[in-house]
Amino acid sequence: MPTEGAPTPRGPLRVAVLGAGAWGTALAAAAAALHPTVLWSRSPEQARELAARHENTRYLPGIALPPALAFTGDLQAAYRHLQGGERALVILGVPVAGLRQTCRQLAQDLPALGLQAASVLWTCKGFEAGDGLLPHEVARAELAGLPALGTGVLSGPSFAKEVAQGLPVALTVASATPAVREDAIAALHGGAVRVYASTDVVGVEVGGAVKNVIAIACGIADGLGMGANARAALVTRGLAEMARLGQAMGAQPETFAGLTGLGDLVLTATGELSRNRRVGLEIGRGRQLADILAEGMTAEGVRCARATWQRAWALGVDLPITQAVCQVLFEGMAPMRAVELLLGREARFETGGPAQP
Repeated sequence: MPTEGAPTPRGPLRVAVLGAGAWGTALAAAAAALHPTVLWSRSPEQARELAARHENTRYLPGIALPPALAFTGDLQAAYRHLQGGERALVILGVPVAGLRQTCRQLAQDLPALGLQAASVLWTCKGFEAGDGLLPHEVARAELAGLPALGTGVLSGPSFAKEVAQGLPVALTVASATPAVREDAIAALHGGAVRVYASTDVVGVEVGGAVKNVIAIACGIADGLGMGANARAALVTRGLAEMARLGQAMGAQPETFAGLTGLGDLVLTATGELSRNRRVGLEIGRGRQLADILAEGMTAEGVRCARATWQRAWALGVDLPITQAVCQVLFEGMAPMRAVELLLGREARFETGGPAQP
């Protein structure tokens, strides 16, 4: 008899992960331990190397991938893999900048598969540059012609390297569709991976976006030698910014005390593997953003910081730390000047007190 609260078994599941970066590879490795899984790479050359070595030498060097994990550089072959089961789960391991085109391709290809049931999860974190849309808003626009398709977001405090190494991790899948939540749990929950369910897609996505920007701020403060007290203040007040923006967009307040809010923020703002924190560190030490990015260091917080601030401004939500990060990244403000402006803000109630405008 099923455990109370456990997902109802729904037949064999097959998994396709699109995107062979570090996170896509790590998730594919975790899924392959439980279900037939294929990892698709945009580069046929990389797919051949993955198949030959069972190692992602570019993104996860030195980590052996499971023998059961299959690889392909042919998108149609990845789709055909899904047809072998009663259920299909597609995990989109692409950045926010690539989500729209990937969803557009899915909208063209999925109707021809004849699948009885399919779920689509994305893992990217941030607001889309230009229009400031969250990932679910991008996906909804591009997948509107597939109303029966279940969609959701997979997020949480997770470094790909540690997941690929088999170290413990807790993630959250958020979707309005129960079958999507069940498919994600079936695909990944087991061994060192624990998956929690949520219906708060907006809250999970806002947490994933804002924490990257706050992590840059924490890195800048650390690079300036501001100390542990300053880092703790930035994490705490950054969490308040995250919650204000999320609630203005309709998120559930309790989400920000969970894995995809506080948990992901603490990891990204303090972890040595955090690319966003490393970018901030280099800026705090006096380097220019263009020089840092020219070395190949990418961070979603840089890509979405301006879009985060613009979305907040449109909603009338005050995000002083996010604004300061944007001023440093894009307007040439000296990091120490940004700190001075934050410290010079008027005193106010942290909780309680008169209502804020």
